[in-house]
Amino acid sequence: MTRVFHRNPREAYPVAVRGEGAYLIDRDGKRYLDASSGAAVSCLGHSDAAVVRAIQEQLARLPFAHTSFFTNEPMEALADALIARAPAPLDKVYFVSGGSEAIEAALKLARQYFVEKGEAQRRYLIGRRQSYHGNTLGALAVGGNACRRKQFEPLLVEVTHVSPCYAYRGKQQGETDASYGERLAAELEAEIRRLGGDRVIAFVAETVAGATLGAVPPVTGYFRRVREVCDRYGILLILDEVMCGMGRCGALYAFEQEGIVPDLVAVAKGLGAGYQPIGATLVAKHIYDTVVSGSGFFQHGHTYLGHAAACAGALAVQRRLHDDGLLARVSPLGALLERKLRDAFGNHPHVGDIRGRGLFWGVELVADRGTKRPFDPKQRVHAKLKKEALKVGLMSYPMGGTLDGVQGDHVLLAPPFILEEAQLDELVSKLGTALEAVLKSAVAA
Repeated sequence: MTRVFHRNPREAYPVAVRGEGAYLIDRDGKRYLDASSGAAVSCLGHSDAAVVRAIQEQLARLPFAHTSFFTNEPMEALADALIARAPAPLDKVYFVSGGSEAIEAALKLARQYFVEKGEAQRRYLIGRRQSYHGNTLGALAVGGNACRRKQFEPLLVEVTHVSPCYAYRGKQQGETDASYGERLAAELEAEIRRLGGDRVIAFVAETVAGATLGAVPPVTGYFRRVREVCDRYGILLILDEVMCGMGRCGALYAFEQEGIVPDLVAVAKGLGAGYQPIGATLVAKHIYDTVVSGSGFFQHGHTYLGHAAACAGALAVQRRLHDDGLLARVSPLGALLERKLRDAFGNHPHVGDIRGRGLFWGVELVADRGTKRPFDPKQRVHAKLKKEALKVGLMSYPMGGTLDGVQGDHVLLAPPFILEEAQLDELVSKLGTALEAVLKSAVAA
């Protein structure tokens, strides 16, 4: 009997014992192609020698020194590397241990910024429906997935939510991308005005929506209009790139592809590539300067801030991305994956949408392609797909509740940047096998 409180205590999990490139191997010797990088984490695969060596060497020198006493060399070097490739006004990095912590830090820093400015009346946050920002209480509050929020709502701070940029289901007939983006920006502005323009702290959004929507990129121009609306009312723009950032979409920061810069951006997952737990919040200069010239202290903190071994590993990841050219592989590999997905599933009667960017793709499953009708949630198509994929040796990231937190199914694909074309073929083939096994029973029902 296990003494571990597993994510799903009713499940029996295979025991992973080894990683080889894009594959994980269990105790029985079965190999699994990691088509989702776990949860869009393992961007370099599972056995990158350079990253492992960097962590080992740092552990031998200095594993940990509490940041209330010391800074450390890898933390300083990693911050320099991240800011060197970030556009102004992003200027400082606050290191944490994961994505939820990065979002919590951003939310608290945003509130403190306005207190320091003498605008303590600002108290409201605006998020988007069907967003996911993490499972700590602040992150869960700004997230917009109704199912995840429901039982914890009495504990959550008050947050309002506007529509996501979800073209497959959100665009009206005959509406252009530009007019759709304009309509969403107008909805955001109306909500700001309803709450009071001088009472809103920030708008929080995933640059490319991840787990709960399934790799949904924004329409062109959407974030430029959002940035304009935020600036009009002096509101901060917080972007969540925990899943979609650090090269996953083809640029180190996904917002680069939108032509805007946020005031705060949260990164994690691919920052450490799974080799050590790490996350970070990048902070604009005006926010940092306001705090430093005011109270001089960010009233926040965790034990493992700037963990030396974690930072050393993440710095090695950055070198692999930039010096060794792995980031440059993402866009061409992503284009190839898109073509293979569309060739295999583009006309499938139960595939409603294929969307994504870089090596970040979602396939939305529907009961009826013509009407976009989802499967009955009771069928748990996404959960069955995960199990069938594991049977054939494929790790994917299916999720339910795509439409509203209850209805809808999709599968998220976020393979490592090291894949070769033959492995893309393996990915698509195994996904097709698993999909047909699930749909056979789902359609019959």
